Amino acid sequence: MPTLPDPRQLKQTAQSFGVDVQRYDRARPGYPAELIDRLADAGREIVDVGCGTGIAARQLRERGCAVLGVEPDERMAEFARIQGIDVEVATFEQWDAKGRTFDAVVAGQAWHWVDPAQGARKAAEVLKPGGLLGLFWHLFVPPEDIAAVFGEAFRRAVPDSPIKADRAPTRDAYRPVVENSLAGSDFDGLEEHFYEWQHHYTRDEYLDLLPTQGGLTRVSDEQRAAVLTAVGAAIDARGGQFTCDYTTVLFTAGKR
Repeated sequence: MPTLPDPRQLKQTAQSFGVDVQRYDRARPGYPAELIDRLADAGREIVDVGCGTGIAARQLRERGCAVLGVEPDERMAEFARIQGIDVEVATFEQWDAKGRTFDAVVAGQAWHWVDPAQGARKAAEVLKPGGLLGLFWHLFVPPEDIAAVFGEAFRRAVPDSPIKADRAPTRDAYRPVVENSLAGSDFDGLEEHFYEWQHHYTRDEYLDLLPTQGGLTRVSDEQRAAVLTAVGAAIDARGGQFTCDYTTVLFTAGKR
């Protein structure tokens, strides 16, 4: 599936996810229970950076955590509020914590939108001594035939896109993002945790998910339809369903 866009495209792409918040919340998968448990063990007071529609925040709330979301997109923030999550609208770098401190700062599918140095500095400012920074992402690999069809259809429909849709994510895809952010920061003890799982998709479920990915949020309706039609045909050829392999990677570090 698509790799990260060029840094010059990041802001525009980040702002595109709120176009259809209901689809985003419906189609995006949650996080493994073991990952959520590890974050919740850090303490009750948690800041969720780039909380989006509140997918991770709701899971943490179910573990008894008091979660405050920080989200730059008002559309996503409002959706999360409707789900009962407290959200303050701001980029994490510009967010005013008003002297509050927390047991953990977490970010699911979001830290690559945050300025590396400023993000680590802000996290250290708002964490209690020994507090946890937890950064996590999904890596998903559909069957080779479906991935190949997606890559080819995306290249045909969006030939000028900087996103390389045919490049499968690797387990270390986000390690440079984290290491760059924490270099020279007030964090140490960096650890990496992997959670392997699978998700079964019907044709309609997968075609609901794809438009929430960065590669398809900023294209025209015609371009998106061309890609989805091709992928839908590939899924139909498999009997209308398939199982997708996921790896969720979690990076944790402690505030010194």
